[in-house]
Amino acid sequence: MPKRLLQGVVVSDKGAKTIIVKVERTFLHPLYRKTVRRSKRYHAHDEKDAFKTGDKVTIQECTPKSKLKRWEVVAQA
Repeated sequence: MPKRLLQGVVVSDKGAKTIIVKVERTFLHPLYRKTVRRSKRYHAHDEKDAFKTGDKVTIQECTPKSKLKRWEVVAQA
């Protein structure tokens, strides 16, 4: 099964080798047919601490690295 890829914006880089990425998605409301925006925050592994707040990044699923980290940074988007 292929690993999922998501694109988002780094909202925090305060952790050691960890960044928090905010991923926004849009969908059509099933009843009202209005476009709705939802966002979710993912903890991602950043081995070299290369990314800073505001950077656009692509993250990929990986094996669990810690209690919350299930994603790792692939590249800058």
